[in-house]
Amino acid sequence: MSMEQLTGQWKAKRILQHALQSGKVSHAYLFYGPKGSGRMAMAEAFAKALFCTSGGDDACGHCLECRKFDNNNQQDMIRIAPEGQSIKIDQIRELQRELGLRGSGAQRKVYMIERVETMTLQAANSLLKFLEEPLSPVVAILITDNGQAVLPTIRSRTQWVPFLPMSSAEMLQTLTNEGLPSILARAAVQLSSGLDGAREIIQQNQFAEIRNVVIQLGKDSLTRFTAAMITVQQQFIKKDIGEDPQLLLSLFVLWFKDMIKFQAGRQEDIVYIDQLEWISKHAFSRPVEGWVTCMEHTLEASKRIRSNVSAQLALEQLMVNLQEG
Repeated sequence: MSMEQLTGQWKAKRILQHALQSGKVSHAYLFYGPKGSGRMAMAEAFAKALFCTSGGDDACGHCLECRKFDNNNQQDMIRIAPEGQSIKIDQIRELQRELGLRGSGAQRKVYMIERVETMTLQAANSLLKFLEEPLSPVVAILITDNGQAVLPTIRSRTQWVPFLPMSSAEMLQTLTNEGLPSILARAAVQLSSGLDGAREIIQQNQFAEIRNVVIQLGKDSLTRFTAAMITVQQQFIKKDIGEDPQLLLSLFVLWFKDMIKFQAGRQEDIVYIDQLEWISKHAFSRPVEGWVTCMEHTLEASKRIRSNVSAQLALEQLMVNLQEG
């Protein structure tokens, strides 16, 4: 994948594409930003562009070097990740040895270090010497959640490339481009701070089923109190649903938020988009304040479960509170 094909992060793209276009590629970059902001995908795309022989500001995807990269056959690319909890000095020494063996010819070499903030002090000092005396065709891509956690002497010798948290819209676009179900992704991006977390939520076996239960409870809790209570009792016989009541409650909050969004004319932002027809008929059955109260009751149920109240009991009480308004 090329940088242009990646969603969002225009500032990082601009920095990297300008370096490629101008030919002023730094010997070291520090990619910093929260998990799920696309740092790794951008690092891979930038590394690919560094090897590309087309001479543009991005990878062409067609030349021999691009094809080698796509097939994991790029011999001049080295990746380092923590061994256990940290990156150790032996890993940095092995990196230096590898790059030394590959010579200092015209062919560019790239090394990528994930979670660079986990380096031991000895490893960091060893890398620092390497950064101070870089081999001319070598480019380092250092990746971290927290740029301030990286040794100041290393930070000062790198070009900083910032990554901002992705918006819900950007995450949704990325996930649907990956082929994940749009109706599930719409909910997952609201419950997660990043792409990785959203993917994990969607891939939970029971996520789609819990979402369906929330839709059923959301409808029944307004007018069919007995049916709602039976649904709660039946679902807690199913172990997989009962084991994650907090996820169910988080989805319930999104259901009530959708009622407010519809009243505000923000249909494009509705999470339960497949229920738009039902929502359109019932969103005005309560004022905005009424839906806010429903959200408060739901959050109170979540708090009670965290305080070790039985999840089934907390949900049954929630159904009573929702019925009463």
